[in-house]
Amino acid sequence: MGPTKGLNKRKKIEIRNAEANANASGFSQDGAGDWWDTCYKNNPGLLSPSKGMDDFESVFKISRKAFDYICTLVHDQMTFKSAHFVFSNGMPMCINDLVAVALRRLSSGDSLIAVADSFGTNHSTVSQVTWRFVEAIEEKGLHHLQWPSTQQEIDDIKSKFEKIQGLPNCCGAIDTTHIVMVLSSSESRTDVWLDREKNHSMILQAIVGPDMKFLDIVTGWPGKMDDISVLRSSTFSKLCENGVRLNGMKMELSEGTELGEYVVGHSGYPTLPWLLTPFRGKNLLEAEVEFNRRHLATRMVAQRALAGLKEKWRIIKGMMWRPDKNKLPRIILVCCILHNIAIEMGDETMDEIDHDNGYKQESCDDSEDSALPVREKLALYLSGRQ
Repeated sequence: MGPTKGLNKRKKIEIRNAEANANASGFSQDGAGDWWDTCYKNNPGLLSPSKGMDDFESVFKISRKAFDYICTLVHDQMTFKSAHFVFSNGMPMCINDLVAVALRRLSSGDSLIAVADSFGTNHSTVSQVTWRFVEAIEEKGLHHLQWPSTQQEIDDIKSKFEKIQGLPNCCGAIDTTHIVMVLSSSESRTDVWLDREKNHSMILQAIVGPDMKFLDIVTGWPGKMDDISVLRSSTFSKLCENGVRLNGMKMELSEGTELGEYVVGHSGYPTLPWLLTPFRGKNLLEAEVEFNRRHLATRMVAQRALAGLKEKWRIIKGMMWRPDKNKLPRIILVCCILHNIAIEMGDETMDEIDHDNGYKQESCDDSEDSALPVREKLALYLSGRQ
């Protein structure tokens, strides 16, 4: 996902315009409230109380402000030739209804039939509405998931990361998670989707910022691939290796040693000039132990982001029943975009850390020699011995 000039400014303008349009279109905060009151009264089976959430958020996993913005964002794409989307009683669905159906499907992970029963429609309508919503978010919301394009954005990210545990010049945390699938008997005969824990899965790799927003993702690769293979195959890695990304200002750690921009990752990744991993071994030096402590606290933002993603958008949590593997990467992308939109709208993030329950940590011995001295110097720098 390439950089977009003036991205931050355009985001703010778009959000302001969306809120203005929402007020003009009848699905403002108050409008959403009126709509929700009617929707809930007509469909009491929707409510599944969640601790700490009001009724609306317990159903859709986002605030009303975020819901209104999303309605405005996808309005044109969702309502184009959509008169055939109706409830079982023949009443047409408005934009709020369409977005509500799609969000419920994505956030609950319930079956098409269960979601249809909740809203008083049929499962084919839920399927069509959800897919149109996915296409609309892809078309209109992709700018909510972009690598920072200005120096000010990069500096802000680095400053926030340094405040976490003191790691300077850090631009992101990388991690992967598995979207587990139940395949048909014919598909399950091939082991390409079979991962190291003997599950059939699809991989999502994410670079996460200090506020737990996704800055870059890649998905669609089969679970059989390890983390380093997914990384090496990604556009992000190629851009870094070619000096296009993480190529900003370097800082001097000591005479003759400079620290460039980098991301942090677990020990399943190689140590590279632009990817710092923890020290491994039993007899670590005090400075190395301290580095690992700071490193872990910093890269926890990626674990929390992925865990929160799966907890909020439960369609990709647990085991997906015979998904279309051509459509699944697009659904995962849209869930990541919605995750970012919710954060931008001020929604609270979920404090979860376990996104791959039952998966053991990988290890990797493939590192670039030039990166190891830099990591050692950084450890000494952080311990105050440099």
